[in-house]
Amino acid sequence: MVMWKGRLVILTGPNKGSVFPIDRELTIGRSQENVICIEDPKVSRKHAVVVPTDKGILLKDLNSGNGTYVGSTKVKEYFLKPGDVIRLGTQLLRYEIEAETKPDSSPSIFEDTQFATEPEGTDLLKIQHTLLELPRVPAHEQFTILQKRLKAIYQANQIIASEHDINALFSKIMDQIFALLPADNGAILLWHRRKKRLVPEFVISKDEEFTISSSVVNRAFNKREAILIEDALKDSRFKTSSSSIIQHRIHSIMCVPLIYQDHCLGVIYVDSRKGSREFTQEDLEMLVALAGPSAIALRNAQYLEMIKQGYRDTLTAIANAVELRDHYTIGHTWRVTQFSIEIAKVLGWPENKLEEVYMGGVLHDVGKIAVDDAILRKTAPLTDEEFEKMKIHPVKGAELLRDIVLFQPIVPYCLYHHERYDGKGYPYGLKGNNIPPEGRLIAVADAFDAMTSNRPYRKGMDPEVAIERIIESKGTQLDPEYADALVEAYNNGRIHSIIQDFYKRDKRSLCCPFCSTHIRIGEEVEINSEIVCPVCGRRILVREMNGILFGELLPQSEAFYTMIPFKPFEK
Repeated sequence: MVMWKGRLVILTGPNKGSVFPIDRELTIGRSQENVICIEDPKVSRKHAVVVPTDKGILLKDLNSGNGTYVGSTKVKEYFLKPGDVIRLGTQLLRYEIEAETKPDSSPSIFEDTQFATEPEGTDLLKIQHTLLELPRVPAHEQFTILQKRLKAIYQANQIIASEHDINALFSKIMDQIFALLPADNGAILLWHRRKKRLVPEFVISKDEEFTISSSVVNRAFNKREAILIEDALKDSRFKTSSSSIIQHRIHSIMCVPLIYQDHCLGVIYVDSRKGSREFTQEDLEMLVALAGPSAIALRNAQYLEMIKQGYRDTLTAIANAVELRDHYTIGHTWRVTQFSIEIAKVLGWPENKLEEVYMGGVLHDVGKIAVDDAILRKTAPLTDEEFEKMKIHPVKGAELLRDIVLFQPIVPYCLYHHERYDGKGYPYGLKGNNIPPEGRLIAVADAFDAMTSNRPYRKGMDPEVAIERIIESKGTQLDPEYADALVEAYNNGRIHSIIQDFYKRDKRSLCCPFCSTHIRIGEEVEINSEIVCPVCGRRILVREMNGILFGELLPQSEAFYTMIPFKPFEK
């Protein structure tokens, strides 16, 4: 098994430019005990850890207060890809794979090689046909050799087809290639629609430096041909240029396209270094045989990723539709969601349940769609009659969700979040543990945000005062255990950044234009740079006018994995 190599580069703060090779577990946090110490109040004492594994470089959040982000996505465990930017608090780090990549440049494993003549490829159908040809050996050996070859391919493809997580799938594909072929380095590159080029998604290497010839991968991708260069050191095409192939003593190269139906998703590239066995036609046939099922598995994993993202986007759209009807509580949904997640973490709820908490928090108030605008947008306290009409929203929300199979698990978050622990809540007047835990969870988060956020008829409470109110409500309005979990999260600094106005008086803060939460901006964050709101997760461009910071909402990142009809590279 080949272990991944890489490094972390600090991009912001006083340690900007510092480089940490990932040759062991790297703990990250505020404490001096960590390998990477980050002085940021929004970073927990032990915030995250980066672990080199045989499947890749694993980033794990250590139940941090403000979460760990890759790009704009909050993650618990995540296999890093080259170029990924990690955000802890307001600090940024980048994962790189090349030892000599400069900290202030994007990592790249491409080096152009100009050939006297283009590398020649072989038609895939011809290779697939020759794979099944019987070798020229005595008859009794032919069947045995062919049987072993087909068995190895079958077993490898079974392993590849069994994986649906795209990061783990990259690893399994390369594991099988390295098990069957004498390769020293390998990479999977996929077409990036926005960048209009092939991008390395997974790299595995035995060497400190890994260089890929862009001419080889471009030819394989553009022509949809399999390329075999048996001995690059003796190939006159390489000797005619100052080639990095010669420089890095690359001995043999293979590159095959990843084709799904009529679409080229990318390529698989492998090489061997001087002293290793050179690749043969049989090796190329084996790689082609693995590439076909790998492309199918990759496309299926991409579809699954898109379905998951589409599901979350649907939740977001529904929640936004509710909030847009009530300008005065804008951001309430997102703050309640994040408060709920932090409470659930303190309670020890498992990771799969936290994902459900996210969905339940986002849709807990969806029933307000059925409430009259005049009531939702009223700037004064509601009358008794208006309040009775408002009280229908938990039931209406549950009715909206319960007929949708995917939404059924989150019905309790919607239906029971206004029940009280003493039985005086609505809609059913349930008491104590008769209230489902999901309802008790949202009730605490909902109450705390209602206290600390602004309304047209009153300002939000000071958080310390609100915490005292939460404590006073234990056993009456709120479940004592869940209330204590909120207090613990607050005392540990895990929810400060979620509170609407917690950083309002900080000169280095701005109001999120999407959820209205004030975000503290570190001194190292430059004007016109991008940040991510810790509450709603939206991308924000930091602006300044007359010494005052403000945010400009950026469009959500487009889906990375996009299958496109095959088109050649533009020269």
